[in-house]
Amino acid sequence: MRKGVIARHTRETKIDIALGIEGKGRYQVHTGIRFFDHMLELFTRHGAFDLTMTADGDLDVDQHHTVEDVGIALGEAFTMALGTKVGINRAGYFLMPMDETLAIAAVDLSGRPHAVVELGVKVRLVGDLQVELLHDFFEGFAQGARANVHVKVMYGRSSHHRVEAVFKAFARAMRVACAKDKQLARMLPSTKGLL
Repeated sequence: MRKGVIARHTRETKIDIALGIEGKGRYQVHTGIRFFDHMLELFTRHGAFDLTMTADGDLDVDQHHTVEDVGIALGEAFTMALGTKVGINRAGYFLMPMDETLAIAAVDLSGRPHAVVELGVKVRLVGDLQVELLHDFFEGFAQGARANVHVKVMYGRSSHHRVEAVFKAFARAMRVACAKDKQLARMLPSTKGLL
């Protein structure tokens, strides 16, 4: 199994992650933000990864440091687990319906970090999560994974469904991008010779 173990300890957060790419959707996640935990649990289950994560952040100040640093550390765990990236699909996308909502996610493990996040959520909180911070999560993930990450909600009434559909789409896009391709088994999916 391809695994990544990351300990990211700063003055603002203490994050420990163990990730398995060929998993069974098992998770133990605790960030101190329950709705964020739920989204990471969905990500793990829909990606068929295994994830153990604890994040102890300065939530008495704000959620920002915790949410952003979890994104960075989770991206770094994928970078470690993927190693040389030889034989992987490299890119993946998924269109996820959730009741009245439709979300799309596209990922390229290109070695170049960039994130585009369009959720269209107009409320401040979904559950106990400050929704504007999801932009920071996906930017942090793109940085840590050295990936292009594009997530967009096409339409939807429920803010909860908008966020949940994006995480499910993102999980499935990552699952495809990380998957090994028998035809590319000994090749790096790049003409540059480097990802």
